Amino acid sequence: MAAVGTKGLNPWRIIGWGMVAALLLAPLIAMQFTSEVDWDETDFIAMGFILGSLGLALEFMVSRSDSIAYRIASGIAILAAFLLIWANLAVGMIGSEKNPYNLLFGGVLAIAVVGSIASRFRSGGMALATAAAGIAQIAIAAGGISADPRGAFFSSVLGGLWLLAALLFRKSGEGSARIPTAG
Repeated sequence: MAAVGTKGLNPWRIIGWGMVAALLLAPLIAMQFTSEVDWDETDFIAMGFILGSLGLALEFMVSRSDSIAYRIASGIAILAAFLLIWANLAVGMIGSEKNPYNLLFGGVLAIAVVGSIASRFRSGGMALATAAAGIAQIAIAAGGISADPRGAFFSSVLGGLWLLAALLFRKSGEGSARIPTAG
């Protein structure tokens, strides 16, 4: 009989995936008590896909390095990506979700994803990718401030999350725990 590895019973993984389940159950429970929340099957499938994808991305990222700074940076970057996607789909970052200006925020995600892949998830490249995403996020927010000051402020805060992740990725590259390189 094989021993159960600690990786499968990691309490952080259980807490993380439990939070994903709780986030999916929250609207279902809320719908029982208020008509303000009105999700259909498509909403649950879309949010399940988004949360599942981001959860898997976080699992992948934390497996890339033993550096605490790298792992925290990964969590912050994934949180920023989630909040960007969620806000844009739910109500729109600048104006309503139907405002075509919000399509620009897809570029922020593209910068982060393409930059991360191009850098092979190494600390230095991750720092550049998330810094570029943060700068792009703040630039888009600045362009939309006249249309929606509150949305622009929130967007700038998300830009700050990207920049915080960049600082932590940079710090992780300075530490002794480096990302293993392929061959």
